[in-house]
Amino acid sequence: MPVHENKTHSFIAEEIKKVKGISVPVHLNIVSFSLMAYDKRCARSGKWRIPEKMLFLAAACFGGLGGVLGMMLCRHKTRHWYFRAFFPVLLIVQIVIVYVCCRQLR
Repeated sequence: MPVHENKTHSFIAEEIKKVKGISVPVHLNIVSFSLMAYDKRCARSGKWRIPEKMLFLAAACFGGLGGVLGMMLCRHKTRHWYFRAFFPVLLIVQIVIVYVCCRQLR
């Protein structure tokens, strides 16, 4: 295999790793937002609700942005002080973790 092809293959492999690394948090945030939106819909219609522990777990598993956006856009769980306090804190902690990890990989 010529050297040029090997460099191209290596570059492509690195780009795929970056996409995979970004894909997981994006999907987790989509799940977190979706849970908040679904729970809000259930609350309005009087149906079975998602336990608060599950909403916190989704936000804690790198779904902080989705949880905060779900609170803001769906106006859900905004009366509970622990959601208003801890969801943004979880988001900030997750941003710091991602920042530190990215700096370590350079």
